[in-house]
Amino acid sequence: MPTYDAILVGAGMTGGAAAYALTAKGMSVLVLDAGPLLDPARHRGSKSVYDLPYRGFNRPGRFPHITQASEFNANLWADEQLNPYTYPVGQPYYWVRVRLVGGRSLLWGRWSLRLSDYEFRNRDHDGYGDNWPLRYKDLEPYYDRADLLLRVTSKPEHLPQLPDNKGPADNSADSPAVARFRAAADKMGITVTKPRRAGGAWASSVNLLLPRASATGRLTLVPNAVVREVTTDKSTGRANGVAFVDRVSRRDYTARGRVVILAASTLESTRLLLNSSLANSSGVLGHYLFDQFYVKGVVQALVPRGLDAGGGGYVVRFRNLKDKDKRFLRGYAYDFGARGTPDARLYPLYGEALKQAVEANAGRGFSMTTMGEVLPRFENQVSIDPDKKDAWGIPVLHIRQTYGPNEHAMARDSMETAEEMCRQAGFEILAKHDRMAPPGESIHELGTCRMGDNPKTSVLNQFQQSHDVKNLFVVDGSSFVSGGVQNPTLTMVALALRSSDYLAEEMRRRSL
Repeated sequence: MPTYDAILVGAGMTGGAAAYALTAKGMSVLVLDAGPLLDPARHRGSKSVYDLPYRGFNRPGRFPHITQASEFNANLWADEQLNPYTYPVGQPYYWVRVRLVGGRSLLWGRWSLRLSDYEFRNRDHDGYGDNWPLRYKDLEPYYDRADLLLRVTSKPEHLPQLPDNKGPADNSADSPAVARFRAAADKMGITVTKPRRAGGAWASSVNLLLPRASATGRLTLVPNAVVREVTTDKSTGRANGVAFVDRVSRRDYTARGRVVILAASTLESTRLLLNSSLANSSGVLGHYLFDQFYVKGVVQALVPRGLDAGGGGYVVRFRNLKDKDKRFLRGYAYDFGARGTPDARLYPLYGEALKQAVEANAGRGFSMTTMGEVLPRFENQVSIDPDKKDAWGIPVLHIRQTYGPNEHAMARDSMETAEEMCRQAGFEILAKHDRMAPPGESIHELGTCRMGDNPKTSVLNQFQQSHDVKNLFVVDGSSFVSGGVQNPTLTMVALALRSSDYLAEEMRRRSL
């Protein structure tokens, strides 16, 4: 049995970034992923809705917490009956998982936003929570690398709360509807910018990162490997590999490595550490779970007749930067789209009048969604459920997360502000609300294995290296100390690249 320089658990965006960086440094890397390798040419096809047993609505009970799932894409999502988890009665958590090589990078929205020192030094700014053990300047060169790897396009705005991306500039013209909305926001002191997205519909680990790692000849990829635990040397306490079970045959296997790197996603990596009884001398492993809250369709409106619509954009965070709001800490952002046809449910009509209204307003829709920062709180946590196991006999997570008064106050303000922006633009408001989607539904779960300088209050150091087990790294979103309002994927990739450089240098110096 070979001993690899590094074993990587997970082939999603951070696993792919680490595999790319480490193999480029000359290291032999074994990547284990819990799902199969998708072949779009063989595994994708077209069917009419009437040929589907449930007419596109899914078998009842299969995906009770995955609102993104439909019968058309059901095989992409992790079946909750095979991969269960639990939560307190009346406090549902929506854990959205993909068990395929590439993970959720196969389906992400490609939003690629940088964090700033408003996030990295958040305690310095408002006195709440903890600072990260690094600053923006420490991560900036790795953001630059990540932008180029993922082919991020954006419009430079030179904003301290949303640093510019490195990739090609998006200088495309706004539609008249978006231009009017931008002008209205500008009068309110709010910046509207272009979407900042990774390029191409397939900007995923399996087409941008893993192929480059494979081309070095130093990557070994094993799909269908459900990792059960990280194994350790009893004499040294260091990690020496992993134990895993084949997803299909249910046979048990082990793999050996000089370094073990977890990139299985926030909750899966923490579940693995908890089941391995590792890296928790601080007692904070599993705690400080958070995400970004979403208010989907916070405002839905109609643009004026005769005004060409189309396109969309991003409203940058504007609360609690220079001036402090007394109602809540931190802030929120929006994304928006123009041109859609508003849903018939938005009209207080029926019959022929409803039909005429829908037809008359086709293409005039304008919809906004709030993305708000969630405060990390110790009591929001995951633990091992002693009474439940998954289909492979591995104990599952019990997840407890709720939103607090700060998030609710922020959501309400986001509704009122969105309404005012639309009115200032001359749009007609059809509906508004401030109901947050359940925790987890944004698919931006973070924390539970946080970084920090103090081993008594954190699990990892600034290079995502375990304080307790020096040859154990966790390079996914579980390492985040706070999340801001920005989609986290670009930061996760930048951190993984930075940690991989550090790891490779430590191995070169024989410090690992």
